[in-house]
Amino acid sequence: MATVLANPTEMLDMIERGAPHLIHSEEQLEAYTKALFQLTALEAPTAAQLEAIDLLTLLIERYEEEHYKLPEAAPAEVLKFLLDQHQLKQRDIAADLGGESVVSEVLSGRRKLNATHIERLAARFHVSPAVFFPAR
Repeated sequence: MATVLANPTEMLDMIERGAPHLIHSEEQLEAYTKALFQLTALEAPTAAQLEAIDLLTLLIERYEEEHYKLPEAAPAEVLKFLLDQHQLKQRDIAADLGGESVVSEVLSGRRKLNATHIERLAARFHVSPAVFFPAR
């Protein structure tokens, strides 16, 4: 069961002792992301570690949503944008999509991304799978 803080003084005390804060810089983002990766790599995280994973995820997502807005575009355009932003080539994501020819077909609009592609790309680029669905 989660602990309920009775008053603002307790909350302030937690923050002063080093509880995670809102992210305001790329350096903080990097540190929180590193901590999140370390926690998610644990084989059997404790309840407190799972809570920390959830909190860090929320803080990271909030910062990224504010600072890394993806354009509303067709899935192929979003993928092109992400490749460009990460300085990747088609061959760099070939394993995620099932081969370089599949990547080429997706980027040219001749092939649609399937659920597996979307899941892998979302995980690779740390974005919501929703960015790969066509804008309505």
